Amino acid sequence: MSEAYVTHYYRGDRQPFRNLSEVDDGDLDAVLATLADGSRRRFGPRYLPLRRATEVRARDLFVQAGGKPVRRYPHYFVLGSSPWFAGLYDPPREVKILLGDLPPEATSFTWTDSITALGLGVDLGVPQPAEPWKRKLYRLDQLDLTFASSLPSASGQSYEGYQQRLLDRYVEIQLWTDEPIRPFMSY
Repeated sequence: MSEAYVTHYYRGDRQPFRNLSEVDDGDLDAVLATLADGSRRRFGPRYLPLRRATEVRARDLFVQAGGKPVRRYPHYFVLGSSPWFAGLYDPPREVKILLGDLPPEATSFTWTDSITALGLGVDLGVPQPAEPWKRKLYRLDQLDLTFASSLPSASGQSYEGYQQRLLDRYVEIQLWTDEPIRPFMSY
């Protein structure tokens, strides 16, 4: 795979590497309202509890697999690039980091979106992949770049109802430390 990098997408009017799970509950409604304006992302009332539960499960699974997370919640990337994911934001911005710059002991991945892969959204209509290997969380050293390059692209897929479709068109990378991204964090 020629794309040995990861990409973090975010809204152009926001700072990169902000995680909703870290927002104080008192500020959450205002933050969600701001994010909903001018975005194709869906942040309904069930999203944050689902996201937080997924992140707790992902962290637990990563520790069980030998990972050493530093953060309570991860920073998110996709492997390579994803025009579809970038299109969720208006205007989109991105930060690219070489895959080799991510610390293996603090980096995990799922073969699809983590909410989809870890199956906590099934009761809310979020389908889980049929393939058992797509329903797990892995350490970075288990990433097969050749195989990852053969995954279908989400390009051309509509955004309408995406939150209830199988999001298995990209590899999601979870970074459990701030170290390689500190130069991009200004908060």
